[in-house]
Amino acid sequence: MKTIVITGASDGIGAEMARQLARTHGAGAALVLAARNEEALQAVAAQCRELGAQVLVVKTDVSVEAQCRALIAAAMQAFGRLDALINNAGVSAQALFSDVRAEDLAWYENLMRVNLWGSVWCTHAALAHLKATRGQIVAVSSLAGLMGVPGRTAYSATKFAMTGFFEALRAELRGAGVSVTTAYPGVVATQIRYRGYNAQGVAAGASGLKEDDAMSTEECARLILEGMERRQREVVMTARGRLGRFMKLVAPGLVEKMALAALKDEVKPH
Repeated sequence: MKTIVITGASDGIGAEMARQLARTHGAGAALVLAARNEEALQAVAAQCRELGAQVLVVKTDVSVEAQCRALIAAAMQAFGRLDALINNAGVSAQALFSDVRAEDLAWYENLMRVNLWGSVWCTHAALAHLKATRGQIVAVSSLAGLMGVPGRTAYSATKFAMTGFFEALRAELRGAGVSVTTAYPGVVATQIRYRGYNAQGVAAGASGLKEDDAMSTEECARLILEGMERRQREVVMTARGRLGRFMKLVAPGLVEKMALAALKDEVKPH
């Protein structure tokens, strides 16, 4: 029985990873699904149980350290082992930095608590158990964690922080047999950008990015899980992302122009 914890599992990429794991492993999978929306989690859990997986639902706000630690404790109590932790929970944001008022800057800190600290706390609580099974850690970052994206200063900051943390942790764990895979999705067809913060720190209600060629959640989840199974260091999702990463070293000004071109006209800086 392979026990896998997935944060941010109530919808989008996290829910699809849960379904794909249940479909692939069936009765050999014990899935621990975590998110704030318990009703949505239960719906995903029902789908996974129909595919044969054992499922534990743990309502969790990863911005609260105690809840992160309680999540891992619940997984261990239910299944007695931990083979993989997928740090997928995240919040998006889109706002030009100059449009954010001083009194609203607190949401930058809130974003960091979810996107970085939630992963740090869950990983710290899980680490000893993952060492015992020579398990796997997955961090779902973003292309915004490799290249700064205009209009997404807060989001890029949190994802760059994730990139640095898990890169260093990977080196620390080389001798422990625990793999660390960092995934870098581009634009994926989810609601994350619509629910993310705007300059005032409330739900944006719209995406500031062009989404005509957005990747499907099914494809994104498949690529992440393939990377985990292969114990890859990194999964950079798109050809444009891989090109942009290389071009950043040799022509950073061009990469900035590419990033600006990805924004809708109404949210570009003037």
